[in-house]
Amino acid sequence: MAAASTVVQGGRPKAYRPLPAAERETALAAALDAYERGDFFLAHELLEPAWMGTADNGEREFHQGLIKLAAAYVHAVRGNPAGVVKNLRGARDRLNAALAADASWAGLDLPALVAAIEVRLDSLATDPPSVPPPPALPRTVDR
Repeated sequence: MAAASTVVQGGRPKAYRPLPAAERETALAAALDAYERGDFFLAHELLEPAWMGTADNGEREFHQGLIKLAAAYVHAVRGNPAGVVKNLRGARDRLNAALAADASWAGLDLPALVAAIEVRLDSLATDPPSVPPPPALPRTVDR
């Protein structure tokens, strides 16, 4: 197994623990299934190795955006609307960065997901502390 190192993401060194692409894809699929079941904590945990396992910044932004989306709803379950807002903003920003990197991942429709996150942020800005439900993970292709 390769030694742990770092990569620069967003101008800061971040953990890098190389993970083969097939294992990252398996982790992502399991995380998406967990998210869709409403197990946001598990989704977050499953995505961590995938995020740290690639040196590709577009892929890292994608994984981290999904991590932050799942974390937002962990905070919702815990009754922390401020944590929801902070993590939804982070998810939006990371997924936009993945889009800017021209990334297309796992058949997810990232523009539609970012738009759904924006709707939730707008709702939280006008009707706090009512937390809207988590967005579905829109697909570009059938699973």
